[in-house]
Amino acid sequence: MMRVGMLTSGGDCQSLNATMRGVAKALYRMYDDVEIIGFEDGYKGLIYADYRVMQQSEFSGILTEGGTILGTSRQPFKLMRTPDENGLDKVEAMKHTYKKLKLECLVVLGGNGSQKTANLLREEGLNIIHLPKTIDNDLYGTDVTFGFQSAINVATNAIDCIHTTAASHGRVFIVEVMGHKVGWLTLYAGIAGGADIILLPEIPYDLDIVVEALKSRTKRGKRFSILAVAEGAISKEDAALTKKELKEKKKNGVIYPSVAYEIGAQITERTGQEVRVTVPGHMQRGGEPCPYDRVLSTRLGAEAAYLIKNKEYGNMVAVINDEIVKVPLEEVAGKLKTVDPESSIIKEAKMIGISFGDE
Repeated sequence: MMRVGMLTSGGDCQSLNATMRGVAKALYRMYDDVEIIGFEDGYKGLIYADYRVMQQSEFSGILTEGGTILGTSRQPFKLMRTPDENGLDKVEAMKHTYKKLKLECLVVLGGNGSQKTANLLREEGLNIIHLPKTIDNDLYGTDVTFGFQSAINVATNAIDCIHTTAASHGRVFIVEVMGHKVGWLTLYAGIAGGADIILLPEIPYDLDIVVEALKSRTKRGKRFSILAVAEGAISKEDAALTKKELKEKKKNGVIYPSVAYEIGAQITERTGQEVRVTVPGHMQRGGEPCPYDRVLSTRLGAEAAYLIKNKEYGNMVAVINDEIVKVPLEEVAGKLKTVDPESSIIKEAKMIGISFGDE
């Protein structure tokens, strides 16, 4: 019997179920006798042997269902070598569960931290296949991750909705977009939503330039302005500080709920304009996957099954130039894919008048 383990780890997103479905449907067609073991709540289920033998029927009707039928949790990579409160060696526990169940392979659906743990298990001798999940689109070695396009749709819709109320009241609106340390989601949603100013972690902003862009719009008779601000956006002044200095500055300064509120307060102080902040937050990870992600997830899942059949373990299933390919985990684990400030998409956005607060 072919026995394959599967888990979803880290933050959830819209296409986890669709991707698991792709893996399962392909495996069931490839093998007459295959058993899929689902681990509950990510690596936690692997560590504490919390699992179930999944039925083929569980993979039906979930193509359009958001979230994950297996549940998920965050198990920080930096703590994987640290024993739990009962002294349990988590890495050894995961290896024990894997071997006890006589798994041929473990399929991991997850983002950066999950990928690093997957590579750790590969180094420990387990057969691993990784599927790139994150709305942040920050996994190195793949052009796109599943969940990204669905999150773009949600964030763009938030900006679309803000347009009408911003225009009605003649206000400045800031929409804070998720993305952790990178600005892919903010960049795409900002352009798609017609934001006037887009602030990204990769392009530290100058508040004077942001204010000047707003004043310029007012002079041109524009009643409102919309800023798409990444949750990790940072000013040029703060970007020049060390981590220790930045921590000390925040400790002694005014405490804001997030960067969007800080920027909003500064804009009001400088211009006297009314500023409203909208934070879509976890809505960006929820809801049903968009058609693009359903197709992508199906392709990625099917390719994962193909790699399992051919025993090509230790790989991430990636998208490069719209082709589904395998990329060795050891080459990509721990690396971050960031927005290049000199990339063509940034230049093109600037050509139509979008300000990134840098010039």
